[in-house]
Amino acid sequence: MQGKGNPKRSLRFFVLAGALSLCSVAARGQEIRGAASSDSSPSEAPEEIRALSDLIRGLQSQVQTLNSQLGELRMEQERMSAEARDLGRELDLVKEQSVTTPNGAINPYSSQPTKENTRPTASALPAQALQPQTPEDRIGKLEEDQQVMEGKINDQYQTKVESGSKYRLRLSGIVLLNLFENRGTVNNMDFPELAESQQANEPDASPGAFGGTLRQSQIRLQAFGPDVAGARTSADVNLDFAGGFPDAPNGAWMGLVRMRTATVRLDWTNTSIVAGQDRLFFAPLTPTSLATLAIPELSYAGNLWAWTPQVRIEHRIVLSDASSLSIQGGILDNLTGDTPPDQFDRYPSWGEQSGQPAYAARVSWSHRMFGQDFTLGAGGYYGRQNWGFDRNVDGWAGTVDATVPLGKRIELTGAFYRGRALGGFGGGIGQSVLLNGSFSDPATTFHGLDSMGGWAQLKFKIKSNFEINGALGVDNPFAGELRQYNANTIYPGSYTRNLSPLVNFIYQIRSDILFSTEYRYLNSSVLDSGSFSANHINLSLGYIF
Repeated sequence: MQGKGNPKRSLRFFVLAGALSLCSVAARGQEIRGAASSDSSPSEAPEEIRALSDLIRGLQSQVQTLNSQLGELRMEQERMSAEARDLGRELDLVKEQSVTTPNGAINPYSSQPTKENTRPTASALPAQALQPQTPEDRIGKLEEDQQVMEGKINDQYQTKVESGSKYRLRLSGIVLLNLFENRGTVNNMDFPELAESQQANEPDASPGAFGGTLRQSQIRLQAFGPDVAGARTSADVNLDFAGGFPDAPNGAWMGLVRMRTATVRLDWTNTSIVAGQDRLFFAPLTPTSLATLAIPELSYAGNLWAWTPQVRIEHRIVLSDASSLSIQGGILDNLTGDTPPDQFDRYPSWGEQSGQPAYAARVSWSHRMFGQDFTLGAGGYYGRQNWGFDRNVDGWAGTVDATVPLGKRIELTGAFYRGRALGGFGGGIGQSVLLNGSFSDPATTFHGLDSMGGWAQLKFKIKSNFEINGALGVDNPFAGELRQYNANTIYPGSYTRNLSPLVNFIYQIRSDILFSTEYRYLNSSVLDSGSFSANHINLSLGYIF
């Protein structure tokens, strides 16, 4: 592709040569006529005429060659324009579906939700674009556009991932190394969620532990397909290696591949349809962290999360140049946090046994402020659960989330929830239902555990590539209900509160290299048994590709 400009220079050269040849032919003809009139030699005239005929035939051959090269140039220009349009569509989708770093790489620790689709209107175009241009200006602009397209196409071919279809495929992700130290007993060594009793977990517990892992690394594939009914189509699959451990020596360092999200999108100008396994759209925010990518930061400490099969519709209403309203609604697989009873055969969860999906919706308002989006959102969720013998429990949640820029370098984000039977989303510290007898006894009463919680984060961007984040999360199941019902199906002990503050520093050494340190404190309270605490220190090094 480096030599795409040669046909233009060759065309100009041949046109100039043709003009000079015509001038020489005309001068030659004048000399022939002058010689014929002065010398009146009949023998020399035919020779000059034959020479003139040869020159004309040569010019005709050159004109044919120029026409052929011009046709090839036009075909090449059309092909490049088509590729540029494809690149433009791909760039729009990448901008809409992910937060990017300066070189376009995915920024996996961002807490920002997916932005709605936007397309510029005529009123948003610069004034000079609507003014008539002279032919010279258009030619100059065309040459500049061609050079830009050639550069983009060259870059695309250098980084292109081959696909089984003719449409583009994009490979990205992060290789993430986490080194960590725990002081105190936690439920999970490399990305802990709860502090636990050391005595209750002996001999597997330890007051202090040090280790490392790469199982939070991620791989992402994005496919960009054709337009269907005026909508741009795309697909996205996101994997990590936190799906468990193989039954082998040193298996803790051989994390199994796990599917996080897998979606198909149809995006119109202001409306989108999303189908697949995705995060909870009614609770879209999460704190910023590189210490825990396998699960969102502050899980079981006020941050609702899950990856669940769903179908949703999103619609964006533009209120002004700086404000917009977003409406989302859909159905979800009804999660209750069950552990699969079999390794290969799938049985319905308690939520799926209800015979109906879960339902959710969210409304948010955004306004541009300090060069960022000020966003307020409110969501709702409902899902019925059937725990056998027609013992139905209604799970529900109301959520509020906010992203508030406090200046060009300071941002406050947070979310709050109040609900019932939300153990499948980490609400109630993973506790969904309580019961007052044997699980297999039809007379046993089931009750959905009420809980409330939330988190808040203050982000300070010292520089464009260096930020400090401080966050606090807390989850509170209702202790009165835990005392009333003396059995729990999730934990041997009943957790009444989980509090977790943290602070981290994230430095982007280059656009593709990240370094972070984080300190997190965990304090978990058990009903009428006091509380347990632990400290977690994490050092992270990530390479984005």
